[in-house]
Amino acid sequence: MTRTRSTTRVRRLTRTLAASAFACLLLPLGAGHAAGAANATAAPAPVAQGDPTGMTSGFYTDPNSTPAAWAAANPGDGRAAAIRDGIASRPMARWFGSWSGDIGAAVGSYVGAADAADKLPVLIAYNIPGRDACGGHSGGGAGTPSAYGTWISAFASAIGSRPALVVIEPDSLGDFSCLSQERIDERNGMLRDALARFAALAPNTWTYLDAGNPAWISASTMAQHLDGAGARQAHGFSLNVSNYYATGENTAYGNAVNASLSASHGYTKPYVVDTSRNGNGSSGEWCNPGGRRTGAVAQLGGGAEMSLWLKTPGESDGDCGVGAGSAAGQFLPEVAYKMIYGY
Repeated sequence: MTRTRSTTRVRRLTRTLAASAFACLLLPLGAGHAAGAANATAAPAPVAQGDPTGMTSGFYTDPNSTPAAWAAANPGDGRAAAIRDGIASRPMARWFGSWSGDIGAAVGSYVGAADAADKLPVLIAYNIPGRDACGGHSGGGAGTPSAYGTWISAFASAIGSRPALVVIEPDSLGDFSCLSQERIDERNGMLRDALARFAALAPNTWTYLDAGNPAWISASTMAQHLDGAGARQAHGFSLNVSNYYATGENTAYGNAVNASLSASHGYTKPYVVDTSRNGNGSSGEWCNPGGRRTGAVAQLGGGAEMSLWLKTPGESDGDCGVGAGSAAGQFLPEVAYKMIYGY
């Protein structure tokens, strides 16, 4: 029998109330709510948001992820079963950028599929102008701040009142070394505006600004970057996106970032850790290192709010390492297969 939408929402509301009470026990003291007024440059004003983790019955597993599509297209390959069961069957984030075409249609379709299954989708917005400006492997993004504002507004509008988690622009706060102060200010303005649009247009979405990884910049510097980008208005921040550092290293760093936020700005935030490829920790290399392994998925603990798979295991970081000759985001079945077993 088909469950009606009204019944679904009633059940979700019940779960939301229970989950909200439970979440208060899980988060560090002071996490989740900003002290003081919202950043004066961010408008419209944020509205009270629901708890998307309590509105759904678990995380969404994308049936059309790149490993799922590869396994389905290559059933006779000896690696297909392992990739299907070890990677494609796990909940992962879906990345959205210029390749997504009509962003409203793309996001709406994905979130709609998750909502129909009563599951929570995790999405990544990756289209800020000058994306990966200092790294270069994943360059691109919207052509202008105005174009980005239109794009991110359509992104948030397509989610609407449905529950979701959204990581906003990985890498955007980790490296300012190649940016002028004018470009830094411009980037911060775009991020603050993005947070404001999600708060106004997607009230049941938790947003996370990206805070890099433990080996990139100091926790005190990252706290400054987060606050400059409007972290008061975000639900939290993300760590280790597309990287390999062990969960313990990330939680120590996340807690240090929060200590700096508290000391310098008067608030702390929950954070999530990308554990998709950190099962063996980091070798010190970030671009397709060999010998890495998948990690825990969709769990609580260790000081983080959640551990999630944000990068898809087996998708290339760029033309480097064991992914030599590939493009960033390209699915590499041999890399994925070895990552399941850690060699």
